[in-house]
This record gives sequence, C-alpha cells and structure tokens, in this order.
Amino acid sequence: MRASVSLKELARFLVKAKVNTYASHNSDKIIPQRPGFDELVFSEGDLSYRDSYSGFYFAPGQEVAYFKGNPIWVMAYSGGMDKRFHCNELFAKQTFGFLKEALKLVKVSAPFRGPKKLKKGDFEYVNSVKGKINSFVGNEKIYYKSKKVFEQDYIGGLIIQR
Repeated sequence: MRASVSLKELARFLVKAKVNTYASHNSDKIIPQRPGFDELVFSEGDLSYRDSYSGFYFAPGQEVAYFKGNPIWVMAYSGGMDKRFHCNELFAKQTFGFLKEALKLVKVSAPFRGPKKLKKGDFEYVNSVKGKINSFVGNEKIYYKSKKVFEQDYIGGLIIQR
C-alpha cells in the first residue's frame, strides 16, 4: 500500500463511507460513470469511495476506495433476492431495508459488509468472511422466518500497483 494511508486508516474510512452511502436511507445517487448503473460516493480528505451497482432484485456491483485519486482497494459483490421474490417489490424493499440496518453495523476489524449475525423480528442476517482487508472473500444471507430470501457473495482486497 502506498505510504500516507495505513490499513487502519483505510478500514476506518471504509466504515464511514459504507455507513454514509448505501446503508444510509438518505444517500444521494450521482450521475453514474457507466450508463445503467447507480453510483454512490463519499470523500474525506485524500480518500474517496465509489459504490457502483446495477439491478434491483439481483444487483451486482463494485466498491472502490481511492487515495489521492488512485485506486487502492476494491470489493466486488454479486447476488440478490431469491428468484421466488423477483416479482415482489414490497418484500424486496423490506429485505433491502433490513440489509441496510445490518450494513450500518460494519466494523473497522472487518470493513466489508455487516456483522456476523443480526436478528430483528422475522429477519436474520448471517455473514461469513475469510481474510483481512488486504485480501478477503465472503458471503452474506438474509433469512425471513428461517427461510433464505437473499444471498450475496463478495471478494476483494488491496490493489497493488507496479
């Protein structure tokens, strides 16, 4: 990693960025770099973050952190609602609302997605990850009344330039 930003600083920044973008119910989308995508951004000092995704029921995407305009960290994710619910917009919105609650609980020690587990009412969020900020792979699931309704995989780590 380039000098001037430590892994701990990067982790703290990622937590702030994630809490203030998709996990925030008040985040604003910007004009996307790629047509057909939704994009959310956050900046603080020399660090900036962009979350870019496309779709609704199934919405793969990518998060990138930049230091002084240079990409230093990336996470790709792919997944979404179980096919049974692809025509149930109301239930999908409820599920995504619960997902946002889980994502607000992202930790500096694992600045990827939500906590290992979260239960609220009939919803339960389960997240497993292997690795650390420099290289990781994970999976998150949401259950409703003990039945899986959402699943997503994610992978990423530091970008190492020449």
